[in-house]
Amino acid sequence: MGKDKIIKLITKIGFVTLFFIYSGLLYYDFYFFDDNGKGDIIEQHKTNLQSLQDNKIQITGLILGGSNAIFGFSAEQLSENLEDDYFYNLAAHSFVWLSFDQPELVSLINGVGVLRCLEAIREVNPECKFYQAGTSEMFGKTKEVPQNENTPFYPRSPYGVAKVFAHNMTVNYRESYGMFAANGILFNHESPFRGEDFVTRKISKGIAIWLRDKTPVVLGNIEAKRDWGHAEDFMEGIQLIMSHEKPDDFVLATGVMHSVKEFVELTLNYLDIKFYWDNNNCYEQATKKLIVTTDKIHHRPAEVDCTLGDSTKAKRTLNWTFKHTIDTLVKDMADADLRRFYKQ
Repeated sequence: MGKDKIIKLITKIGFVTLFFIYSGLLYYDFYFFDDNGKGDIIEQHKTNLQSLQDNKIQITGLILGGSNAIFGFSAEQLSENLEDDYFYNLAAHSFVWLSFDQPELVSLINGVGVLRCLEAIREVNPECKFYQAGTSEMFGKTKEVPQNENTPFYPRSPYGVAKVFAHNMTVNYRESYGMFAANGILFNHESPFRGEDFVTRKISKGIAIWLRDKTPVVLGNIEAKRDWGHAEDFMEGIQLIMSHEKPDDFVLATGVMHSVKEFVELTLNYLDIKFYWDNNNCYEQATKKLIVTTDKIHHRPAEVDCTLGDSTKAKRTLNWTFKHTIDTLVKDMADADLRRFYKQ
């Protein structure tokens, strides 16, 4: 993808945005999306916004809150000046737990919003390449482990259900109209820019704050297992999907699974904090102070016990590889939150 290409990017302010900037790619429109329902996107992403300003990037689009998301635009509004070569739809209401409280909103954003994007491209610029950000949450309660592109979907949340609609609609537009419409089914991809409502950031931020004032970290189901990778590797995979000679659907995953409890342990070990567990409570060995505890209020009504991806197709077809491990991911996130929140 050359630097002269024009991109429309609908996303949250995070690693994805910075990846495009540091790749030297030209933006046409920015649509930054707040998906936590709290309207605090500016506060949570001050560092990320500063990176945009430091790179002299002008925000020409909108910063959207939950009530003004993609579904609020008509196809005609989305298609205004749609001269893009690439259209990346990376935005979503992506806090799965909250989707149970806001199922209609999530369906409109994650489902109907994608349909409107596809329809705008079809009507105005069908040569524009479209990327839809899928998720491992679409697999949900599937009995097939690991999951690949042929694994049946069994979503367990309004978030996952809406994403399945978006995935199938992307396939339908590709097959019906010959559009370059591709799905990336990405398993959990984390970075220091991850939203603070996600469990990996709850852990890295929470432990940094615990070091500062000994406030315990409160988590939900610590036995849940996920295939966690680094967003840097996954963004490179997305670029390969969009640069491929024909549109297709690809799973991107590390093929390695860890529990939430293990992520806590990896973070504590990296920070050289000696600990022990008593049921679901984690204590510091020396002081017996509580580090991590759990509360069922953070459990989902319908849980996804484990996700494990098989990215064989992406590796063979796209030559996709990843350089990060769970250890380098933990290091990046822990170091970043120590700088943000820990004051000696």
